[in-house]
Amino acid sequence: MATIFTRIIEGEIPSYKVAEDDRFYAFLDIRPLATGHTLVVPKQEVDYLFDLDDRTLADMMLFAKQVAARIRQKIACKKVAVVVLGLEVPHAHIHLIPINDENDVDFHRERSVPTPEEFAETAAALRG
Repeated sequence: MATIFTRIIEGEIPSYKVAEDDRFYAFLDIRPLATGHTLVVPKQEVDYLFDLDDRTLADMMLFAKQVAARIRQKIACKKVAVVVLGLEVPHAHIHLIPINDENDVDFHRERSVPTPEEFAETAAALRG
């Protein structure tokens, strides 16, 4: 059975796409820690990030670097944190989170719930 991320990539489940190429897909996290919190996933369905072959892992980081650069340009932040978790969804993914403080990456704190219009506006800004 396809993971929720594969279903998002295939368009079965809607997402706020930030970037895409033939091997990777980036979209806004629906429970963001900050405006611009983006997930980067390979289109290849692999559970654990470090089970990706070396070339795919390296290319995924380069893709994430491009997305992070756009986030930093468009969202007021000091840096973009890179977090690898992934126990909820068995599909390798990287969180890119705009931060101004290390506490901005606390996954236990309450998350914001943007409106569909706020999501669309953020995704459009990060694509452009």
